[in-house]
Amino acid sequence: MLALMVGLAAHGLAHGETVLQEVTVQAQELGETTEGTEAYTTGKAKTATPLSMSLRDTPQSVSVVTQQRIEDQDLRTILDVVNNATGVSVNRYETSRAQFNARGFDINSLMIDGVPTIWEQPWSSGEIFSSLAMYDRVELVRGANGLMTGAGDPSASINMVHKRARSKALTGSVEVSGGSWNHYGAQADVSAALNSAGTVRGRLVADYSEGDSWVNLLADKQQTLYGTMDVDLGDNTVLWFGVSHQENDTDSPMWGGLPVWYNGARVDWSRSKTVSAHWSRWDSTYDNYFANLEHDFDNGWHVKASYSRGERNADSYLLYLFTYASPGLNSFPGSYKTKTVQDDFSLQVNGPFQFMGRSHELALGYVRSRQDFGADSRAALSGYGGIPDFGTYDGDFAEPVWGPLGFYQESETRQEGVYTAARFSLADPLHLIVGARLSNYQKKGHDAFGSSSQVEAERELTPYAGVVYDVTDNISAYASYTDIFLPQSEQDRNANYLNPIVGKSAETGLKGEFLGGRLNASAAVFRIQQDNLAVADPGCSPSATPPCVVSGTVNGQAYIESKGATSKGFELEMSGELAPGWNASIGYTQYKATDAAGAEVNTLYPRKLLRTFTSYRLPGALNKLTVGGGVNWQDDIYTYALSPAAVNERIEQKAYALVNLMARYDFSKQLSAQLNVSNASDEKYFDVFDAYGAITYGAPRSVTASVKYKF
Repeated sequence: MLALMVGLAAHGLAHGETVLQEVTVQAQELGETTEGTEAYTTGKAKTATPLSMSLRDTPQSVSVVTQQRIEDQDLRTILDVVNNATGVSVNRYETSRAQFNARGFDINSLMIDGVPTIWEQPWSSGEIFSSLAMYDRVELVRGANGLMTGAGDPSASINMVHKRARSKALTGSVEVSGGSWNHYGAQADVSAALNSAGTVRGRLVADYSEGDSWVNLLADKQQTLYGTMDVDLGDNTVLWFGVSHQENDTDSPMWGGLPVWYNGARVDWSRSKTVSAHWSRWDSTYDNYFANLEHDFDNGWHVKASYSRGERNADSYLLYLFTYASPGLNSFPGSYKTKTVQDDFSLQVNGPFQFMGRSHELALGYVRSRQDFGADSRAALSGYGGIPDFGTYDGDFAEPVWGPLGFYQESETRQEGVYTAARFSLADPLHLIVGARLSNYQKKGHDAFGSSSQVEAERELTPYAGVVYDVTDNISAYASYTDIFLPQSEQDRNANYLNPIVGKSAETGLKGEFLGGRLNASAAVFRIQQDNLAVADPGCSPSATPPCVVSGTVNGQAYIESKGATSKGFELEMSGELAPGWNASIGYTQYKATDAAGAEVNTLYPRKLLRTFTSYRLPGALNKLTVGGGVNWQDDIYTYALSPAAVNERIEQKAYALVNLMARYDFSKQLSAQLNVSNASDEKYFDVFDAYGAITYGAPRSVTASVKYKF
């Protein structure tokens, strides 16, 4: 990658004048939107900092999955993005829930237009199936990102950026698709001016899909409706707002995976095997309302005020099968209804200023959020029987008689923060980026079993620092440090809450920007460390001599702060246009994650990841045809689970590669047809759900065909 960057730089200096002039006009369009650019990269991203900087000028690892790449790879949900983007991966618990991760740590929030939406992982409300139909692109920043997100893990930020109503002419597209397992879909996207002057513009997006699955009984129906408007209140003031509604209706989802052991032996199940029942269902909705008011001052300063509200609801009737019975399986039916409401407000100003004869940039902001979560449950008054022969089980399990809804759990989370960041131009090739965030955090809750908790962090300071040096006209060297905090509920022997866990992230590397911004490349070395992690205090527990008990804590156990997990490794990435008509995205990540004692942690997360995809429009008489493909490879993952012999036995998924192919034919500028093949080699693989020694198989080979008309 380094040699390629140097070679591209030399090529650009020697041969690039004419080519650069040809692509500069297109490069100026990158950043605000990726629609219509036909690019695999973008000019700017603001997920890492509030400053308006190019990917090359941002001293962190940043990837952008553009609209063109979403279309080429037929990416439908955020789960598809995480399965294909550089440096991030998925540990899929079962058919409806998954854990996103990066660099050895969990990702527990998604961002929408820069606003974090944290979800309770055990109480999934369809987050992993968030439709991409309403989003222009997805930005990913790896490492700690506390400056923009507040509390969280030092893993990555995934930011979904809404489509805007920018067009003054009537434009849009209609697409229909069909594929494996009786999957059918339709999508429409229409934009137009709503007044003669074009100062009021609207956009409407509708997306619908339904189909079966490679898993027996499993069927999904998903629908999304999104509307947005841009209103020019003056030459320099715009109000843009919107609303979206998403529904995910899932029949016969799995709750937990397939048992690794059955009747005392390891079993290699068919990928179509299920632990669900005919009556199982897991339905969810997500409604999002947002409004943004922006104004540009004549001196180059910009102010933006934003408000958003998200409402997630889920209702489930589920069957869990487990292996404590022998022979056969035992059952546990469960039914839960959840609701999450999150309100967010932010105010930001940014712009240039002069100091010591040079121009610099400053940003100031305030953010506030509140999330209320509640879960009710229905008791199963019957239906706890076993499955005597799971080998022939086909979902024929009688639905229990359900009791009325009753309180199960609730919580309230509040965050508030002020931040600032500045980019100083110390010299023509040298820039310094510094920033800080001061946060207040509070989370309190209780459940039906009498447990309660309250976690607070006040005036938590999150620093950010980075330096970028332009080595050549095309290549920059950079280094950065940032951190992120995560409050914890454990207490010490004096009943004081422990300090928040702090994730510290340091990174250094090279970045290159070529062909007028149409191609970006980077090489990074990183180190992440978690401090203040709670571990049991050996001198203060009920079993200590003499016994030491902390009232109000779990089992009376006290905790102390310790050094936590450390992740260190490197990353290589290149995305954009390699030559006219040839786009590519290539990313490789390798790291090692250990605890304070040097033992490997989170071994379910792959240590080596290769993500590649490329597309090429054929030249000459064949230029109506675009072909593409890629390989997603990961190394071994493993965990340990209790075997029938009552010993921890290693469960391992060997390294595997998934091959994806595409072809598109343009009958005209308006009409095209596309074919996508996923897992073309039909690789059989699984994710490991470590808590109970169960596995969930990934999808076999699948084919999707679509026809699209643009106007």
